[in-house]
Amino acid sequence: MSDVAMHGAAHGHAAGHPALQHQFQTLQQQKEAATLGMWAFLLTEILFFGGLFMAYMLYRTWYHDAFRAASSSITLFWGLLNTIVLIGSSLTMALAVRSAQLNQRKATVNWLLLTMLLGAVFLGVKVIEYADKFEHHHVPGPHFVWAEAGHEAPVSSSHGVSPDEPNFQLHTQIFFSLYFTMTGLHALHMIIGLGLMSWLTWTAWQGRYSSEYYTPVEMSGLYWHFVDIVWIFLFPLLYLIDRS
Repeated sequence: MSDVAMHGAAHGHAAGHPALQHQFQTLQQQKEAATLGMWAFLLTEILFFGGLFMAYMLYRTWYHDAFRAASSSITLFWGLLNTIVLIGSSLTMALAVRSAQLNQRKATVNWLLLTMLLGAVFLGVKVIEYADKFEHHHVPGPHFVWAEAGHEAPVSSSHGVSPDEPNFQLHTQIFFSLYFTMTGLHALHMIIGLGLMSWLTWTAWQGRYSSEYYTPVEMSGLYWHFVDIVWIFLFPLLYLIDRS
């Protein structure tokens, strides 16, 4: 490359978009790298939650009656409400990305705020559910006691095991251990997502995103959609199977 060409390339790079990092030549190249990195991260998350799903399905197969009784104690209304809330938050997040693409600063901020509000509602419902489990001693540990808490459950299993027997108590405790692990980790991802949304809202208000550069909004949207999809699997596994 000639000195003139090198000077022109260097000048073009220096005069590029302020969000363009020095290791990239164009914003498109930077976006492709960010997209690849995000999908690689999400694949590790899929493996992580996939292992928990597999453990849950195996234990449910082994201790079917205890898991059926324990899952019946979870309030279906709260799970359904949270499902609707998260589906709505996926819509608002997608609209935030679209607004950023169209260079609509105010709309981007508003959609992000609405996404955060729906995320906060989800976590609030989780607090209500967890409080109910603490109240009825359904939290795994030395004070765990299996009780129906006003919910109907079979008085005996198909294998002749009474719900009052120690093994039945142990097996229901395994259910709640997985319940708190999976929903707790999911809630942690929601909290991290709310942190991302807060930062995005602030930077969007500053006018950092436009039709030329909106990569952080889009990548955060991918993360948010993934967290929502995880719940779409958690809801039927924990709330719907053997509900009758």
